[in-house]
Amino acid sequence: MNDSREHYTLADGRTGINALPKISLHDHLDGGLRPRTIIELADSIGLEIPKTDAAELGEWFENSADSGSLVSYLSTFDVTVGVMQTTEGLSRVAREFVQDLAADGVIYGEVRWAPEQHVGKGLSLDETVEAVQAGIEQGIDDAKNEGKRVRVGQLVTAMRHADRGLEIAQLAVRHRERGVVGFDIAGAELGFPAGNHRVAFDYLAENYFPVTVHAGEADGLDSIRGALFDGRALRLGHGVRLAEDISIESSDDENTFVTIGRLAQWVKDREIALELSPSSNLQTGAIEAWGDEIEDHPFDLLYQLGFAVTVNTDNRLMSNTSISRELSLLSDAFGYDLDDLEVFQLNAAAAAFLPLDERQDLADAITSGFGRA
Repeated sequence: MNDSREHYTLADGRTGINALPKISLHDHLDGGLRPRTIIELADSIGLEIPKTDAAELGEWFENSADSGSLVSYLSTFDVTVGVMQTTEGLSRVAREFVQDLAADGVIYGEVRWAPEQHVGKGLSLDETVEAVQAGIEQGIDDAKNEGKRVRVGQLVTAMRHADRGLEIAQLAVRHRERGVVGFDIAGAELGFPAGNHRVAFDYLAENYFPVTVHAGEADGLDSIRGALFDGRALRLGHGVRLAEDISIESSDDENTFVTIGRLAQWVKDREIALELSPSSNLQTGAIEAWGDEIEDHPFDLLYQLGFAVTVNTDNRLMSNTSISRELSLLSDAFGYDLDDLEVFQLNAAAAAFLPLDERQDLADAITSGFGRA
């Protein structure tokens, strides 16, 4: 990934996607660094990194992440997390993160990250959250000075293989009036069900605090059930393997019959948003049951069946991507037009961890922006 801006058009050559107002719900702070920033921060703290040229480092991240395994994919974060152990590092990364969102036309974003991974140099959990918030606010001011409107909230994340869920949940609630809008659990999914953090989820429910849970990426339907019924998740982080609960059969007369299982029907009927990340889902092998190309992604199946699909980057550095690029890839693969892309953004607006009236304001901004395209 380089630091230049690319502009994407729809398959029919119409309006540039970058200019459209967009919403980002699933975007990891430690997966969105600029390669040049990694090099400069690593140099300042004496951290050895794989490449010292920005272009080569960007290629290293993308190639290393393109492994077909979530565990291998996650190993690349040792480098990014390594340069995010100080107030200065966290604030700079958060500030540039917001700048890059604004440059891509994002008007509302939720940035998720795990404070427990950033205390290696002596910062407290609260200090890490405060450092990230300071950077976010600086990035918002930078965007405003360039005539762009962007709003960003933190999703404080607990690592699902650790046992600090309640502590991190309490941290999130403690900062709910200072930039934190929700809670998440992330990390190695298989073997670490949401139920392991049931005490944390009970605490969050008691405090009326919204939750999204990584599920249906490296594990299947049982993981999704756990996210919904142990985690009380209002959204599913990825959730792509919910398509395993959908069967398609063709008859001799060339008719096609679709059967939606009870779990998938529950998700659909309650409009629980799926935070789908097409490029990342390819890299981690999350869609290997369906194929290994964007055209094989069950995104279109879920969309056509009426699920609340949203489009996300997951990790912009590792996938060398942006929201605009992900929308462009989907447009090319499935022939989507402006109306389809607007639906995805309205789904995201409805699922944002904001009060109802503010979600409606987002929806109005999306409708207005697409109406001018």
